[in-house]
Amino acid sequence: MASDKIRIKDIAQRAGVSVGTVDRVLHERPNVSKSAREKVEKALAEMDYQPNMYASALAYNKDYKFFLVIPSHENEAYWDEVEEGATDGTASRRDFGVSLSIMYYERFNAASFLKTAKECLNEQPDGVIVIPSTLEATRQFTDQLHARQIPFILLDSYMPDLKPLSFYGQDSFQSGYFAARMLMLIASKEKEIMLMKLLKNGQVGSKQQINRETGFRHYMMDHFPDVGILEVDLPWDKPNTYEATLEKFFKEHPQIHHCITFNSKAHIVGEFLQKSNRRDVQIMGYDMVPKNAECVRQGSISFLLAQHAYMQGFSCVWTLFDAIVMKKEVTPVNYMPIELLTRENIDFYRRTN
Repeated sequence: MASDKIRIKDIAQRAGVSVGTVDRVLHERPNVSKSAREKVEKALAEMDYQPNMYASALAYNKDYKFFLVIPSHENEAYWDEVEEGATDGTASRRDFGVSLSIMYYERFNAASFLKTAKECLNEQPDGVIVIPSTLEATRQFTDQLHARQIPFILLDSYMPDLKPLSFYGQDSFQSGYFAARMLMLIASKEKEIMLMKLLKNGQVGSKQQINRETGFRHYMMDHFPDVGILEVDLPWDKPNTYEATLEKFFKEHPQIHHCITFNSKAHIVGEFLQKSNRRDVQIMGYDMVPKNAECVRQGSISFLLAQHAYMQGFSCVWTLFDAIVMKKEVTPVNYMPIELLTRENIDFYRRTN
């Protein structure tokens, strides 16, 4: 008999117990004797019974509070896509009592992260999606999550020592290595290239960006050791200085024709190049945010590396749902595809698959 046609009444009859006893065993409720539980479990095994977990979860009528701890951000940023994906993922599981609260912390500010983490813990979450701050600050948070047996997923930056339930993001070292390889297909004759960074207090925004740069530099050292890499550091919180800084750089380095950045702000340089009517310089960057996409269409950004930010957010919610509500085993490490977008294919990019 197919398991979806096996009735509780059939199981009770085979086990020689009441329907109520079978129901309590199936839903792991108390007040079942050891002998009765063994009879039911034996009957389930003999009948090859596979419970309908979705129906069970619906019937259980429990609410599940998930939280997303994410850097505060402006519109049209990488984090915007992550947030939208997580929101849509939650909406698709709302019938199961799943809700999502989004809590923000200030980037580059470990104290702000810990404050938000404390507020999150006070809400007694059932599961948390964490975009890490520094390793030390993130560890303080995740240690408390472990102590309270609250599952958490890391998104964007993989920190395996923190022992998350799962991780979603790119293999950032390989992503940087790949970016270098693609860039040098069109810049192999160059003697110098530009690397643009957004910094606050001398730091970039994430461990992921650091790993991308490491992968990039490894490729360059292995294959183009004589190509100089000239850094342009833009202050993250002083956008009014960008134009003057870039103007000065390109005036002093007219030989530069190719640039790269490992954040989602390639459009800063792309828009400057359009405004300056510079057609002999192109930049390569990350993330399919609208401003970047427009620069690709206009030709000032040559390549974008996409990493499915929307799907990262969406998948994190579904993974928490599978682990917490459905009691399923989940995949611990989920690397997103490394996709190269150009003017020719950017309009065919699908963020949902």
